[in-house]
Amino acid sequence: MSLTIIGSASAQTKLKTGIWRGTLKTSSGHELPFNFEVSDVAGKQQIAIINGTEHYKVPDVKTYGDSVFIKMPLFDSEFRLKLEGDNLTGNWIRHLGDHDSALPFAAVPNISWRFLKDPEKPAYDITGRWAAIFGDGTPGRDELVGEFKQDGNKLTGTFLSTTGDYRYLEGTVSGDQLYLSCFDGCHAFLFTAKINSGKIISNGEMYSGYSGFDKWNAVNDPNAKLPDAYSLTVLKPGYKKIEFSFPDINGHKVSLSDARFKNKVVIVQILGSWCPNCMDETNFFINSGYYKKYHAKGVEVIGLAYERTTDFKKSQKTVAQLKDHFNVPYPLLITGFTPSKGDPMKSLPALADFKGFPTTIIIDKKGNVRKIHTGFNGPGTGDHYTEFAVEFDKLTEDLLAEK
Repeated sequence: MSLTIIGSASAQTKLKTGIWRGTLKTSSGHELPFNFEVSDVAGKQQIAIINGTEHYKVPDVKTYGDSVFIKMPLFDSEFRLKLEGDNLTGNWIRHLGDHDSALPFAAVPNISWRFLKDPEKPAYDITGRWAAIFGDGTPGRDELVGEFKQDGNKLTGTFLSTTGDYRYLEGTVSGDQLYLSCFDGCHAFLFTAKINSGKIISNGEMYSGYSGFDKWNAVNDPNAKLPDAYSLTVLKPGYKKIEFSFPDINGHKVSLSDARFKNKVVIVQILGSWCPNCMDETNFFINSGYYKKYHAKGVEVIGLAYERTTDFKKSQKTVAQLKDHFNVPYPLLITGFTPSKGDPMKSLPALADFKGFPTTIIIDKKGNVRKIHTGFNGPGTGDHYTEFAVEFDKLTEDLLAEK
């Protein structure tokens, strides 16, 4: 990427270390806030974006005079900023394959609060599980599960959907008002709502990215749950196997018929480098120890990437970035298809339908598809993530034990 210098080419400046408050501005004028920490590491500055317990490290921070460039390690997005006194202004830019999308951004140092400096005493505590409906009264109505933890004014949690979770949300309860946000380089979410009681949340609004908008409401329900993730995506009648042949990032074709996959349990990961839940799943396979543990016992993993463009070289760049970031030891294939509706089914014609990213296909040692798991609940979902890990280990052990 070529850098356009915004300011002068004077001596390199440094950002103030410590906690900052940044805000993205949506098309409706709403501010989406998040905090980040600037630190000096080995003579260089880096930031860590804070969402709840997650501190997402971003080491690629460059300053040229009063110009500051922050490149996100994933999701092909960056900040192009100008340092004005101690403050930052500019844009967060997402590269979306055939075009760029920009949101105005501003940040101020030495501010640790997210939404309100002096919030009111909370009227209610909404800790617990909630049955949430997004888009009520519209064709896009979705039933989600909200899980919140409140400690005084501080609120953390997430929403779980059939295709994954909304990752780490952090915010505030002030009086009877709820505020939550998340920013991770791809997701940019703002949630607001009125808390009517400890049992009802109403008048919810969700802002996503520059112009995304949805309404939501929720009721407290300790038994709220989603459909079984293994029941949502299936093969067409008469099919037991899937077939594909796609190039890896070096252009070498890889197929399930290759010798390396014979008599192995194979996990096919349908993903995109633009998808945060896919990154959580990739992180699970590698950093939880799953791949290291089970590869030695006869498990292979293959990632099928559906990027925002059909251009191989552009996809090669974003998939290579993913591979390098997680040090992915298994093949990542560039399908040449996009995440657009219907594309995954065109590329894998044995699928009867496709719900969303990520989707994981589990294949036994005979080459038959045994399970298909839709979505992924990442570490931001707490017990759900832990339960999935135990369940997936058990499934893997059972398939390995088969003759």
